Amino acid sequence: MTSAQSAADGVRGAAGGGPRVVTVGETMALMRSSAIGSLAHLPTVDVGLGGAESNLAIGLRRLGVSSAWVSRVGDDPLGARVVREIRGEGVEVHCAVDPERPTGLMVKSRPTAATTRVDYYRSGSAAAALSPSDLPGGLIEQAELLHLTGITSLLSASAHATVLAAVHRAVEAGVRVSLDVNFRSRLGSREHLAAQLSEILPHVDVLFGGPEELSILTPGLDEASPEALLRALATEGRQVVAKLGPDGAAALAGDRIHEAPGHVVDAVDTVGAGDAFVAGYLSALLEGLDVPERLARANACGALACISPGDWEGAPHRHDLDALLAGGIADPVTR
Repeated sequence: MTSAQSAADGVRGAAGGGPRVVTVGETMALMRSSAIGSLAHLPTVDVGLGGAESNLAIGLRRLGVSSAWVSRVGDDPLGARVVREIRGEGVEVHCAVDPERPTGLMVKSRPTAATTRVDYYRSGSAAAALSPSDLPGGLIEQAELLHLTGITSLLSASAHATVLAAVHRAVEAGVRVSLDVNFRSRLGSREHLAAQLSEILPHVDVLFGGPEELSILTPGLDEASPEALLRALATEGRQVVAKLGPDGAAALAGDRIHEAPGHVVDAVDTVGAGDAFVAGYLSALLEGLDVPERLARANACGALACISPGDWEGAPHRHDLDALLAGGIADPVTR
């Protein structure tokens, strides 16, 4: 890609020419039903892909922030599809191909009009074998921000070691660290995740989570208000952001708590909305916008991601987001 092409796309690289944000984690092949009903009876499914970290990388790329995704896939057609789709979105891909382990699989269905079921088949997957050697030399050090989720640390001991290695490299290079708790109960217990993240949390500059997720990191505050959770997790220099769904979001930066209202939408698929929210917030942070503006963009991105199917397909491009925030287009968001 030429510099002119990059400029035309609105993608800004880090000072060294590399991606501004680096993320590490598993992306799975995704089988999802397009109709409502149990997979015990539905005759067909659609094929796609999904993973919190690649969702974030794609969301950032669409908002004009260059990003890189580090992972592993199996030497199989689904792995090839994962790599091709993410690379096709303009994300810089660093993905080892494992000849012995398969690409992980996620199956998503809508048993009823009001519920979504997600099943994982990722035990022993290629990404579960992530190791520090999978982290490319210099990639993290040249970035402005390293983004991680609690998911990766629960995949395996080696995957958690990879997360720790990435964090240590970021800290040594003066690169900011962002963490989305992103608790997945089918991968491990709250207690196990709390223990894993306790090694990462002291180095986190921007922390995201819903109230139930943030309470994992604050023992004894299970029933606490979002404000209490934010203050309990705040340290000097750290931003803590609570994702509140339709109720919007709240963030603590410095000594001040900022709140922003959410949007009510006719949701089609809420999976991936949290990743779009984080992409919105981080893109605004990297642009130097203030906290209220970051929350406003994050809420809009999360809402827009809900109104189309797929884990990342609804993540907005910059022109869509700008038009929505300016009130210049008709859309299904009710304020």
